[in-house]
Amino acid sequence: MKKVTFRASFSILIAIAILAGLALYIFRYIEKGEEWALYFDASTSSCTYKLVDRNGVSLATMDRGGRFYSPDDEVRTSCYHTIGDYAGNVGTGILVNFKRELSGYSPITGIREGEDVTLKITLDAELNKIAYSALAGRSGAVMLVNYKTGEVPCMVSSPSMDPLNPPETLPDGVYLNRCISSTFTPGSVFKIVTLTAALENIPDLYQRTFTCSGGIEVSGVYVKCSGTHGTQTIEQAFANSCNCAFGELSLELGADTLEEYAGRLGLTSQHTLDKVTTAAGSFTKDTAGSPGLAWSGIGQFEDLVCPYSMLRLVSAIANDGKLVEPSLMGTSSKTTDFMTKTVADKLTDMMNYNVVYHYGKDNFPNLNVCAKTGTAQVGQGKENHAWFVGFILDEAHPYAFVVLVENGGSGLTAAGSIANTVLQAAVNRN
Repeated sequence: MKKVTFRASFSILIAIAILAGLALYIFRYIEKGEEWALYFDASTSSCTYKLVDRNGVSLATMDRGGRFYSPDDEVRTSCYHTIGDYAGNVGTGILVNFKRELSGYSPITGIREGEDVTLKITLDAELNKIAYSALAGRSGAVMLVNYKTGEVPCMVSSPSMDPLNPPETLPDGVYLNRCISSTFTPGSVFKIVTLTAALENIPDLYQRTFTCSGGIEVSGVYVKCSGTHGTQTIEQAFANSCNCAFGELSLELGADTLEEYAGRLGLTSQHTLDKVTTAAGSFTKDTAGSPGLAWSGIGQFEDLVCPYSMLRLVSAIANDGKLVEPSLMGTSSKTTDFMTKTVADKLTDMMNYNVVYHYGKDNFPNLNVCAKTGTAQVGQGKENHAWFVGFILDEAHPYAFVVLVENGGSGLTAAGSIANTVLQAAVNRN
C-alpha cells in the first residue's frame, strides 16, 4: 500500500513539473517568440522585410543579402531617432519597438515565410530632411502631427548621425530622441496652461486690465518682464507674453490649481507614442504669494516639459479640445478630452491674435498660424531655449507643431523660422 501511495505521489509531482515546464515555455514563447523567429536572421529567409515612409521611400530593408538602411544619407541622418538602428542604440527606434510588425511575425503562425513584408509608417522622409536642415546643426526637436487623424509626418531630433557611417567621436546625446525622451524649461509656452486655468476659473478675465511697468515685486523679489507693456487686456498680455500679467494670474490661481492644470493638460505625465513611453514633465508647487509661484506660472522656476507633451496640448486646442492621439502607424482612433470646445476656441483666437498682432503674419506667408513663443531662461550663462508651438487653421492641412532649439535665443526668430520652413514644405507636399 505504501508503495502504491509513493508511486502515485511521485507521478503527481512529475505531472506538476511537466505542467509547470509547459507553462513556462508558453510564457517564454509569448514573451520571446519573435526573438526566436527568422527576423533576427534574415539571411536564411526567402522574404524581404521593408520599412518605408508614407510615400514608399525606403527607410530600412532586411533580406537574404543582409540588413540595409536608406540609400540616402540625409534620410538616414534626419530619420535616425525615429527609425533607430539594428544595434538598438536608440530606444525609441521602430527597428527596436516594431520587430513583430516589421517581420510579419505572429505567435500562431510564426514568420510569414515566402511572403514579403512591408511596414509603411506616417513619416515623410523628405519633410524630416527639411526639418533637420532647418535646425542647421543646433540641438533641438521638431515635430509635426495631423491633429484630425493623429498621423505624424515629421519627427526630428538633433544632434543626429548617419548610422551607416557614424563619426569617430559621437555628439553628446546623439542617441537621445529630444522630441519624446527629454524635458526642458518651457518658458512662455507654459502660459498656455496658465491661461487655460484662468479662462476656466476667473469669470471676469476678459473685463480685466493688467498693468506692466517692466516688472512686479513679489515678497521683496522683483519678477522682471521682457518689456514695459503698459495697460493691457488679457489678449494683449498673452501676445506680449507679459510676465507681470501672468505672474499676477499665477499668484491668484494658486499652486494647487496650476499643478492640477499642468497635469490635466498632460504636461506632467508620461504618454505612449505607439509603443514608446515618453518623458514626463514636472511642476513644483511653491508657497502662496511666493516669487517661485509667480515664476512657475510664467514657465520658469522648476517647470520642465517634454516637447511631445506640448505637441499633444496644442493639437487638442486645434481640434476643438479633443486630442487625437498621435501615431506613426497610421490614422489614430484613440481620443482624449482636454477641454471644452468653448475654451479651445478662446485659446485658438488668442493664439491667432499673437501671430496677427505681435509675431507678424508676414513671417508665415499663406499660413493661418495660431501659436505661442517661448524664450526660456536656463541660467549658468547659457543662451535661452527657443520654443515655438501651435497649429495652422487649414482644413486641407490640419497640422500642429512644436519646435525647440536648445540655447537658440529668441523663440520667434530661432524656432518660429524653423516652424515656417517645415509648415510651408508640409502644405506644399500634400
